[in-house]
Amino acid sequence: MRARRHRHGSGQRGQALFLLLAALLGAAVLTVVFGAVAHGLATKADEQRAADLGALAGAKAMRGAYDRLFAPPLIDGRPNPDHLERGAYLALGEQAAQSGARDNGARDVRVSFPAADPLAPTRVRVEVDRRVRADAELAPPASMAAPSADQGQYAGPFAYRQGKPMRPDTAQAFDRMAKAAAADGVQLIVVSAFRSDAEQAVLFARHPDPKWVAPPGKSLHRLGTEIDFGPRTAWPWLDANAPRFHFVRRYPWEPWHFGLSLNAGSSSVGYGGTPERGVGVPSFVPARFAGAFAAAAQRWNISAALLAAQAYTESHFNPFARSSAGAEGISQFMPGTAADYGLTNPYDATAAIDAQAHMMRDLLRTFASVPLALAAYNAGSSRVAACMCIPPIPETQAYVAAILGMLNGAGDSAGLLAGGLEIRLVA
Repeated sequence: MRARRHRHGSGQRGQALFLLLAALLGAAVLTVVFGAVAHGLATKADEQRAADLGALAGAKAMRGAYDRLFAPPLIDGRPNPDHLERGAYLALGEQAAQSGARDNGARDVRVSFPAADPLAPTRVRVEVDRRVRADAELAPPASMAAPSADQGQYAGPFAYRQGKPMRPDTAQAFDRMAKAAAADGVQLIVVSAFRSDAEQAVLFARHPDPKWVAPPGKSLHRLGTEIDFGPRTAWPWLDANAPRFHFVRRYPWEPWHFGLSLNAGSSSVGYGGTPERGVGVPSFVPARFAGAFAAAAQRWNISAALLAAQAYTESHFNPFARSSAGAEGISQFMPGTAADYGLTNPYDATAAIDAQAHMMRDLLRTFASVPLALAAYNAGSSRVAACMCIPPIPETQAYVAAILGMLNGAGDSAGLLAGGLEIRLVA
């Protein structure tokens, strides 16, 4: 019995030793595995960092050369040293991206320009060891300071109707409409018209619900084009007849609020600057197109800054752009719309910009709102008219947001193309 107990004890110790060795071996294996994984993760992180820095370096080089793409190739019949061909522009971006990635330890570096614009690509891609990649692009600043509180507030002479101040042309349009209403047995009462930002601030403090009371600096009443009408019995008549007198109902939920859309321009509906800031052609417009934007803005009473921001968003000022949907030219007209506006050659930048301004003038008269006019330019008037809103279409919402973001800072000193384009990683 004693011997068997001894042998049993020895077996237990042997088993324990075997288990201990197995555990140590397993731990060693795990250490090796985890070490390899950690090394792999560290290597991939290093490669991603090299790709990111390479893409940013390439985009920086492209930003520095971007406006040279739009310089005229010849001056007085001689080569213009400031002009840069597309191939040379891409070579600068590729060289900088390669150097940026290699300087940070990358070996196998590939540079490409995805979805490259035919004239002026703005995105560069860097792939490292075919495992990681990074995209960087040039873009207008995504977030800019909000407009100042008095930007766009009407500061001209007033006319008064029923004791309420309004822009003189608004008053004249009201007179014509009130006369027609009276002939139909309807009396129009002016409940409110122009309100300054200070007056709006008091109202908003009392009722801080932006659906019903706009915050100060945002209310259209500050533009002198708006009238709140009574009595309630007049609202059906206004719905049926106000458009004949160039008044549009602003919001589906406010049957009393109408605004003048005739000759609204764009600065008069809150965009394009004030007399103090100026409404000239922004400095981010390539020089070769500045005259066309200035002339179209003056002819059609549209802010040049609005037209320029729109054209940049549409085509990056590429007069030969063509989208997959068939839109053509610097202002991206579809053939049917181009025909409606007498644009026979959408690749003629001057004619296209003039047609763009003409169309925006018409859309502003229809919607009396820059965001809605832009949405209609992109998505079609019927979609906007159906809800009097920016339709829930991602492309349209991004389009409007991009242009309004540019307009918030597009004064004479914006300089977005002259080094002011933002460089950002996008993938």
